[in-house]
Amino acid sequence: MRRFSLTMTLSICLALPLQAIGQQASPGRLERVIANKEVRVCIWPDYYGISYRNPKTQELSGIDIDMAQALGSDLGVSVTFVDSAFSRLIEDIRSDRCDVAMFAVGITPQRKEKLRFTTPHLASDIYAIASKTNRRIKQWDDIDQPDSVVAVARGTLHEPVMRSKLKAAKLLVLDTPFAREQEVQSGRADVFMTDYPYIQRFLSNAQWARLVSPPSTYHVTPYAYAIQPGDDEWHARLERFVSDIKRDGRLMAAARRHKLDPIVAP
Repeated sequence: MRRFSLTMTLSICLALPLQAIGQQASPGRLERVIANKEVRVCIWPDYYGISYRNPKTQELSGIDIDMAQALGSDLGVSVTFVDSAFSRLIEDIRSDRCDVAMFAVGITPQRKEKLRFTTPHLASDIYAIASKTNRRIKQWDDIDQPDSVVAVARGTLHEPVMRSKLKAAKLLVLDTPFAREQEVQSGRADVFMTDYPYIQRFLSNAQWARLVSPPSTYHVTPYAYAIQPGDDEWHARLERFVSDIKRDGRLMAAARRHKLDPIVAP
């Protein structure tokens, strides 16, 4: 009887596709999140209005901090925030440092090759920040000119967009957002490129800076939440979450709290 049982078990295992055996052995992410009673959320803690850590109090605030807490509440689990950045976003997600990235991740072709996105919840155009003492840049059309230097932060969506759009100006790619700001303030760069959420706090704190806006739509990028490719169940649950927060008003309420309602995606 025992030999028969072992033979039958072996026959069943051999008959199953390897993919099916792997799926049985490895629970999906949603199942793991529920079992662990924790969802790990990657954030960029320098993103004002999105996922910002106050350097004095160490408290987190922003629309995607609020939405992460809402996701945890909907799932009935706690939320653990994991510091990340755009320069290492793909690595952090694919190496399983977090279950989802929630810091207004711009959907770009380069990222879509490596990550899976939810339906967008925000969308922003690109803006430029120049020094008030800069005499070269008076309006948007002055940016892409010979001898102009345009700074961007490595790994942000602005890097590939400006690399594609600039025809005459020099593109300066820097390792951090702070470095791009220093280059403009010092005069070594003429402008740095950023988005609507970032300018909200920056302009109120940097007395040396001024905003240069495009005269019309320049390059609007949708922002969403990002996960590892595959895992349809986890993606479907996040899609339901995004749909819920749009329908029940939680997303718009958070956007208004953080003065981001003009860029909420429909």
